[in-house]
Amino acid sequence: MTAQVFRLAQGEDKAIEKVILDENIHYLHLILPSGDGLPEHFSNATVYMTVVRGKLSIGLNDQNILDYEGGTLLKIPYNTKMNVKNLHAEALELIIVKAPAPKV
Repeated sequence: MTAQVFRLAQGEDKAIEKVILDENIHYLHLILPSGDGLPEHFSNATVYMTVVRGKLSIGLNDQNILDYEGGTLLKIPYNTKMNVKNLHAEALELIIVKAPAPKV
């Protein structure tokens, strides 16, 4: 078989999956239950964040937190302060692509 196949978590429980981490991209899949979030941090690459379901509440740099619904794609520049949260009742599901991959 030529293609690699990856399975992503499903459901409502918290999941932070580093699906692909190679020299080209980092591809991550997250499920954040209501009230959960990530530690505040700076992006280490250009980040493409797709809201698959739920609502993303995110503050970038020193801006107020804004909400983004499922079907939204955000492009976040390198070295941007990110405050990622799920402030809503429904689970939040995200796909995060970092491209080019961070040089760690």
